[in-house]
Amino acid sequence: MAIRIPVSSYPHNIINTNIRSRSSSCSSDVKSSASSIRSKAITSSLKQQRKLKEKNFDLDLLPHLSPLQLTEEIASSFDLDVVVHELERLFNQPGAYPPHPYLPGPSSPSTSPGFSGHPVRVAYQGVRGSYCQEAAVKAFSPVCNAFPCIHMEDAFQALEDRTADRAIVPAENSIDGTIDRNFDLLLRHDNVEIAGELILPVNHCLLAVPGACRSDLKRIVSHPQALSHCKTKLELMALDVDEVPNAAEAARFVSENGISDTAVIGSVIAAKEFGLQAIEQNFQDQIGNFNRFLQLGLRPVLPGRRDKSPSGTWKTTVAFSLEKGVSDLFRALWHFESRNIAVTRVEHRPNQLNPVRAVKKETGTIRYFEYIFILDLEGKVSDPGLKEALIQLDEISGFCRVLGSYSCT
Repeated sequence: MAIRIPVSSYPHNIINTNIRSRSSSCSSDVKSSASSIRSKAITSSLKQQRKLKEKNFDLDLLPHLSPLQLTEEIASSFDLDVVVHELERLFNQPGAYPPHPYLPGPSSPSTSPGFSGHPVRVAYQGVRGSYCQEAAVKAFSPVCNAFPCIHMEDAFQALEDRTADRAIVPAENSIDGTIDRNFDLLLRHDNVEIAGELILPVNHCLLAVPGACRSDLKRIVSHPQALSHCKTKLELMALDVDEVPNAAEAARFVSENGISDTAVIGSVIAAKEFGLQAIEQNFQDQIGNFNRFLQLGLRPVLPGRRDKSPSGTWKTTVAFSLEKGVSDLFRALWHFESRNIAVTRVEHRPNQLNPVRAVKKETGTIRYFEYIFILDLEGKVSDPGLKEALIQLDEISGFCRVLGSYSCT
């Protein structure tokens, strides 16, 4: 008998994910240094009000921007990138924040909300208890307000509407491949770019109501992808297995109804959100199972900071089409290979604006599908070699756009 789990629609409002606010025990030297730099930044921005108008900066937007968005708008208009970077460095020093209740460790410099002192607003795809919520908490711990977006496009629209400072979306799984829909949405939203990435090991947990044990179980439910990751172990258990559209919703349903004979394969954060116990963690068959998530923001995402941040691993993602189609792909890749720029990922998507190209040949007209290629490249977009390669790529492409240049440290 299949379990029927209703899928509710959560309201599009902010849900606090039990992320603790900044600790009052933050060291005094960090506080005083940050306060001094913040004062300089504010004073500088106030003195430059006239310059803002000269640069056609919309002053009417200021009251409606979040602290993070205001920082980025001002930093992109003036030479405040050093100030912003120094603030991020100070607030990411060890001891500046308490450990996160779910996932330990300080936030990375690329994802810190900076000097605002306010939780960064993070839209994530899915519902409470999803792996995407887990990624949002990890990326922006210890302080953020994370809210779910039921429909995939809602996370992108939240950035466009300025109801979110950042968005977290899944990009690919090391076993099942790319989440194509999110790259299609990224291509569609010109104002959104990649600000960072997060690669997390998959931890499928066998979740049940408190007090339940393996011998009580008659049924296991989860999303088809999670079930496929655990296929061997499920066969050994010889229980009924049912597919559900959403594992987090299934976890909530099992918890609220106290169903003791049913387990859900879900995330650690689903257990915490819905008061379930993990009978077994890392229930998946393969150890090398990872999810890659993208952190998105509105353009520009502190472009100056890219040139002044500490050395480390950087990645640039670029999308392009080719005037001569797939036959020119080797030429496109050669611009990077000839400069020792590593291409770490190649993907293609249908060119939805021009899906088919007709080519006249002696034997007749041949029609080819048109594609947009997406490359991940090692390096900053401001690196001289990469800049030259992108200029040459643009010469042979019908469309070329940098989707983001971001730190991977």
